[in-house]
Amino acid sequence: MNPILHSKIIGLTNTKPLCILHGFLGMSDNWKTLGTAFAAQGFQVHLVDQRNHGKSFHSTLFNYNELAEDLKNYLDFHQVKKTVIIGHSMGGKTAMQFACTFPEKVSKLIVADIAPKNYPPHHHTILEALKTLNLANIGSRNDADEALKTSLKNKGIRQFLLKNLYRTKLKQFDFRFNLAVLSEKMQEIGENIKAKDTFSGATLFIGGGNSDYIKAEDSIVILQHFPQASIFTIADAGHWLHAEQPDAFLGASLNFLN
Repeated sequence: MNPILHSKIIGLTNTKPLCILHGFLGMSDNWKTLGTAFAAQGFQVHLVDQRNHGKSFHSTLFNYNELAEDLKNYLDFHQVKKTVIIGHSMGGKTAMQFACTFPEKVSKLIVADIAPKNYPPHHHTILEALKTLNLANIGSRNDADEALKTSLKNKGIRQFLLKNLYRTKLKQFDFRFNLAVLSEKMQEIGENIKAKDTFSGATLFIGGGNSDYIKAEDSIVILQHFPQASIFTIADAGHWLHAEQPDAFLGASLNFLN
């Protein structure tokens, strides 16, 4: 059995469990502000690092069945019988797979800006830019930011990625995510849940109005897999909708959960 996923738990133990799964190249810290806001509304929030991300274990195995099994082991370890799950992007795919595989453990499901369909690999530019970064020559986050500027023009994306930088015991910089394995698993990251997978519980898909990850025609396949699903769009938000419009994301989530 694999080690238990790393997490940060916010809120009181006798409140309703809520588990949040970050996206590709993200980590639990990306959700700390919203996690605290959910905890203030009466949830015990589990901000989970998925395998090969954050402070969780690294592994050459990486697919949604494995990620769903990791979450099952995590919840069993923490004696959480049933939980709300929020998953963004890659974490949304994990959440969908988990809900279909272990429906008895999910009270409600929120999927942020991803649909149950196959996405062709599209993170090559980011991964190639990260691979060219010579971490041995990096003395600070600013150095890393300067080195990435030429290949990654978007400052927000650079800042998001560089949150993963940390100093090792040898005082050198390294990334918390497993760049080597994740670069090899782009096909798996884009894969869909299995064709016959369904979850009949209450489900909310939240899309960003400026994002094309969830298209209008995706409602058909969403309802095939999640017959109780509703779909809500946040205006003026892209793929990182929870970071761009946190109040709107929190409001839509709480309306659904309450």
